[in-house]
Amino acid sequence: MKTFRIGGVHPAENKLSAAEPIKVAELPKVAVFPLSQHIGAPAKPIVQKGDKVKVGTMIAEAGGFVSAPIFSSVSGTVLKIDTVIDASGYKKPAIYITVEGDEWEPSIDRSTDLVTLKDRRELTADEIKEKIKNAGIVGMGGACFPTHVKLAPPPGSKPEWIIINAVECEPYLTADHRLMLEHADEILVGVTLLMKAMNVGKAYIGIENNKPDAIELMKSKTMKYIHDGNIEVVPLKVKYPQGGEKQLIDAVVGRQVPAPPALPVSVGAILQNVGTAFAVYEAVMKNKPLFERVVTVTGKSLAHPSNFLTRMGTPMSQLIDACGGLPEDTGKVIGGGPMMGKALLNTEVPICKGSSGVLIMNEKEAKRAEAQPCIRCGKCVDACPMGLEPYLLSKLAELHDWDRLEKEDVVSCIECGSCQFTCPSTRPLLDYVRLGKSTVLGIIHARKAKA
Repeated sequence: MKTFRIGGVHPAENKLSAAEPIKVAELPKVAVFPLSQHIGAPAKPIVQKGDKVKVGTMIAEAGGFVSAPIFSSVSGTVLKIDTVIDASGYKKPAIYITVEGDEWEPSIDRSTDLVTLKDRRELTADEIKEKIKNAGIVGMGGACFPTHVKLAPPPGSKPEWIIINAVECEPYLTADHRLMLEHADEILVGVTLLMKAMNVGKAYIGIENNKPDAIELMKSKTMKYIHDGNIEVVPLKVKYPQGGEKQLIDAVVGRQVPAPPALPVSVGAILQNVGTAFAVYEAVMKNKPLFERVVTVTGKSLAHPSNFLTRMGTPMSQLIDACGGLPEDTGKVIGGGPMMGKALLNTEVPICKGSSGVLIMNEKEAKRAEAQPCIRCGKCVDACPMGLEPYLLSKLAELHDWDRLEKEDVVSCIECGSCQFTCPSTRPLLDYVRLGKSTVLGIIHARKAKA
């Protein structure tokens, strides 16, 4: 069975909510929409206080090419344009909407009827891309890179395959797993749309073998779409961080992406998350913008770990309450999973396009052991899926040696946390590497601006 070649670790899976069907979360009383829900320029508000909106109304337009519009997930009245503390812990501009009923834009097809490319043969590649762009779709795996940008590769590059990331290697999270089990047909239509948009004849769907039910279902369903394109389900060994784009490309097609500025398309691959494929289906075939997503809410002490179809702007506290409330032994609340997620300052953080999960860690799990001196064991080097030297990058960041950090290729770090997970001295390697990477990227951008 396939997997990637360099590094990787095996954290406990803890897929506590894997058997829990997707439930529809209740609407919030006030929905909050940060304007920075994607990589690139923040969206620009096109509404003001007092405006009436419906579900699916655009409330902020893209702020540039690498940007995406934002749509209201609720109907009601714009309360204010203010700031909110988002999952990153920083204050960001946001639109607040008071919820009044649940009136949808009439252009959205709310039926459950499946629409395939056979029903819409007239769709061109450009039309598909334009619908994706106008619907505000971004990468749903957490990176939140605007999808239309990925579908516009640099001149001279030649896409050969679409690779769908259905790995969900992050411990605890099960949103993608449940999405495949409950919406396999829609996902596969989304894959065929992406294939047509990029004029490629082959697509792969990578799924780790801890999801045998999803593998079996998706394999059986692909036979229906042979006439629309060649789609192959690829079972993968369980190894973290297989969901990283470079790791998944290596695992599925055996090609390794060079260091930046090389992109996945440099080796012929266009990657999209399985949730993105579903969103593409809804945007193109149902005229539905991206304003809701599946979110896993989980934790060992949580009464009822669950998966929710959640409108954007819903506070995480509301989802936690729906799972039985915050446990008494809560140590941390994490936005995302335990490896790449970030601790939240409060539970009023709103669900955004990249919110794949909310993890409640108990005090025992959340407590960090005291860092000990590095013993030069090299385990972090063996674990690094990018072939870097985390012990060195961490130390250089601690010493503020930014020039050396850049030379040691800190920008190639994917911040997966494998180094910190495997360190026997429990050193905060990822914390320092993140600091160093963000600082070096700032220096690089400043240098380019002056050039």
